[in-house]
Amino acid sequence: MHHPRLLSIVRASVTLLGAGVAGAVLSGCAPAVDVAPAADAANPACAPMMVALPDAIGDAALRKTNSQATAAWGDPSEVILRCGVNVPGPTTDRCVSVNGVDWVIREGDAAWTLTTFGRRPATEVLLTKDQETISSATVLADLSAAAAKIPATGNCVGQADLQNLPTSK
Repeated sequence: MHHPRLLSIVRASVTLLGAGVAGAVLSGCAPAVDVAPAADAANPACAPMMVALPDAIGDAALRKTNSQATAAWGDPSEVILRCGVNVPGPTTDRCVSVNGVDWVIREGDAAWTLTTFGRRPATEVLLTKDQETISSATVLADLSAAAAKIPATGNCVGQADLQNLPTSK
């Protein structure tokens, strides 16, 4: 036997529940930043770094991204991070050490690329040039503690370091 009143209460509850869920989904969903994942983004060594990332860099707040082992700060995005990029080999590009983390710096047409050196997997940070309101020094200082969660296996060397190497006879 059907109870019309019970059936109408169930229908009303389902309708309200559906509307509430839809409202929560629509109101709480800022669009995620579209960031292509790095080739080795699934490397478990990225996880400790990703959970240690700062909530803000300068005045730019951390935003959600749509790919594993990626992060973005600012709206529009000024800083993009990807863990699991190719580990840089020997290079003549400028390398700086910030809080114990070595970073290789490359200037491109549209962005600066900062890549950890001597850490596997490597982490890449892109700083857009057209919206550059956060200095690279601030970015590296704010990200180095998180990047240090991936253990160092090497470090940058300069010309002076190479001149001091023992020679074989």
